[in-house]
Amino acid sequence: MTDLQEHFQRTLDRDQRLEPRDWVPDGYRKTMIRQIAQHAHSEIIGMQPEGNWITRAPSLRRKAILLAKVQDEAGHGLYLYSAAETLGAERAELTEKLIDGKQKYSSIFNYPTLNFADVGVIGWLVDGAAICNQVPLCRCSYGPYARAMIRICKEESFHQRQGYELLMTMMRGTDAQRRMVQDATDRWWWPSLMMFGPPDGDSPNTEQSMAWKIKRHTNDELRQRFVDMSVPQAEALGATLPDPSLCWNAERGHYDFGEIDWSEFKQVVRGNGPCNAQRVAHRRAAHDNGAWVREAALAHAAKHSAREEAAA
Repeated sequence: MTDLQEHFQRTLDRDQRLEPRDWVPDGYRKTMIRQIAQHAHSEIIGMQPEGNWITRAPSLRRKAILLAKVQDEAGHGLYLYSAAETLGAERAELTEKLIDGKQKYSSIFNYPTLNFADVGVIGWLVDGAAICNQVPLCRCSYGPYARAMIRICKEESFHQRQGYELLMTMMRGTDAQRRMVQDATDRWWWPSLMMFGPPDGDSPNTEQSMAWKIKRHTNDELRQRFVDMSVPQAEALGATLPDPSLCWNAERGHYDFGEIDWSEFKQVVRGNGPCNAQRVAHRRAAHDNGAWVREAALAHAAKHSAREEAAA
């Protein structure tokens, strides 16, 4: 190995962080850009399902909570795009790849939000799954990504508590509200399990990502952790998880759960989910409508730079 390769491997072996100034293999750089970009896209697209309910929130308090959460998600996307830029990626190019369908985002955001209980269940299950997946990324081998994840995970934890509190309030309400919570739980449970990606035997990137210490756990390990966490929460809530195979396995020390419909997952990832076209079209329209803002910002920056040069 060259000195640069040795330094890269030694950094990993010592469980230290790689920084933008450090040499990394092309494969590592491409993997990190792909993962960070997909994460950033997910945060931005993920604003849509809940943002759809801001104008229809049942109270001013719920509206303020939802506005704050959607704003947080926008901030997460900006942190992550900035992290990708430290690897040489261009934010504008990443956005173009998203709206052209050349880069993916989390499959979970291609499902519709049919009632206000969906907002709570997204906080409870979707953000809960995100926390399981993202907390280990705070120890990712790439420093800018790991540090961004620390703040993101803190805010996601708050989002999960907000969602669970909303559901607890609804479960203390009317029969109709309790039915809404159960209906939302039924619809979001299985897509939440799919968020961790395909089973380990079908995941092409897991082994290398773990060798590079980008990931710390396999997809199936994280999925099991999420199930074990969610079952007692559902019991406390009074909701039933829609899986007749769900039961405690004393020998394993974990909950057993049913088979996931991976054909549905593949269809959604391929762009054939309930809301894929709508989500991307909305993002494309927002990008096009914001062109004048980007142009004005560039013009202002150029004018400011010309003034500084003239003054010098």
